[in-house]
Amino acid sequence: MWRKKIDTSGASAAVDPVSRAVEALRHGEVIVFPSETFYGLGADALNAAAVERVGSLKGRQADSPIAVIVADREMLERVVAEIPPAAEQLIGRFWPGPLTLVLPARSHLPSPLLNRAGGIGVRMSSHPLAMRLVREFGHPVTATSANPSGQEPSRTVAEARSYFTGKVSVYVDGGRLTAAKGSTVLEIVSGDLRMIREGEVSLAEIRKALRSSP
Repeated sequence: MWRKKIDTSGASAAVDPVSRAVEALRHGEVIVFPSETFYGLGADALNAAAVERVGSLKGRQADSPIAVIVADREMLERVVAEIPPAAEQLIGRFWPGPLTLVLPARSHLPSPLLNRAGGIGVRMSSHPLAMRLVREFGHPVTATSANPSGQEPSRTVAEARSYFTGKVSVYVDGGRLTAAKGSTVLEIVSGDLRMIREGEVSLAEIRKALRSSP
């Protein structure tokens, strides 16, 4: 199997906030939600106008594409055109978790999601609320950190509200998040690996996983 089963039973107390967030996503709105690293700005990754709103809130530059989270293999294949063998190995080892893989993207996706080479950053979150959110919504969801570019990432809903009061109406509260770093971002093109950002998953761990794979 390429992914591990996630226990979402801990999200049962958050039925109303998650349901409200899913409804907001369906209307093209931007939400704030917890991930396994920091709070993120979420929008329907297949809705170009919604993705543009995320970029506007973030103040993100064109050369800093917006990553997304997916719930399963079918959802992954809706946004990526190819999954190289090295990516399969890393998915099996680190997903769900804080490893964003930049893979060749399908052609129909909103441009703010894509890098100059036509790649898209994607991961499966290990946070139960994030996973429940994307599963119930049924589309990939943007997952850029909930802070304006250049500012500190939000580890609490209160911090996210301080940045986006009046601009985001739905916040899914997952308590204080304790990750020291963001997700690791690794680009894979035709078997070649390029570390874009070393985060929670170290380069040494990635190399070990690739060496140990059959």
